[in-house]
Amino acid sequence: MPSFLEAPVAGAYHVLTSLVSALQPLTGADAAVIAIVLCTVVVRLCLVPLSVRAQRGLKARAALMPRLKQLTERHRDNPERLQREVAKLQSESGTSLFAGFLPMFAQLPFFWLMYTLFSHPTVAGEANRLISGSLLGAPLGVHWPVLTGTPAYLVLAALLTVVAFFSARLQLRQLDETATPMSRRIARLLPFGTLLSAAFLPLAAGLYLLTTTTWTVAERTILLR
Repeated sequence: MPSFLEAPVAGAYHVLTSLVSALQPLTGADAAVIAIVLCTVVVRLCLVPLSVRAQRGLKARAALMPRLKQLTERHRDNPERLQREVAKLQSESGTSLFAGFLPMFAQLPFFWLMYTLFSHPTVAGEANRLISGSLLGAPLGVHWPVLTGTPAYLVLAALLTVVAFFSARLQLRQLDETATPMSRRIARLLPFGTLLSAAFLPLAAGLYLLTTTTWTVAERTILLR
């Protein structure tokens, strides 16, 4: 790990272990699990303004799609002109085609921290106390292929599948009539990538994925009303 990343990792480790210690008298062996869920909720609460902005950006993008399609057809043989016209259109509308990805990009550092904290035997110069936690008998620091048949991974897989199903439905709702069949296929299948990701991550990171994707589905449902 690069030396400049050691400080944030050590800080996150001490915050999380302090939270686990505070929760243990009330929750016992589930303290680490609850701490992960609470930290994820705090992160998502901090990102709510970005999520609202992203949803507005998606709506603005949907409104621009007919004009973007016209520009593409008009300047398909002149990529440089097309790029200038698209940039001009975005500037005039005050939106960006990438606004909808803001919450996802903002979460990446937190996801990386969660993966790091539960995949290293030593953190901040001491034995990692976090990986001693467990969920339904499965250690939080163990990867899916090692304990595929344990209840924890079966429950995690089932819940991730349910959340991905509702997430796919929401994404399809947000596509307009100009969406291509390929775009609809991607929107239908992409949410299930979390299930594939969880197969190669520590159980703790899978729990983070489940919590944050559930939050995303609930948040989008509210913002789409």
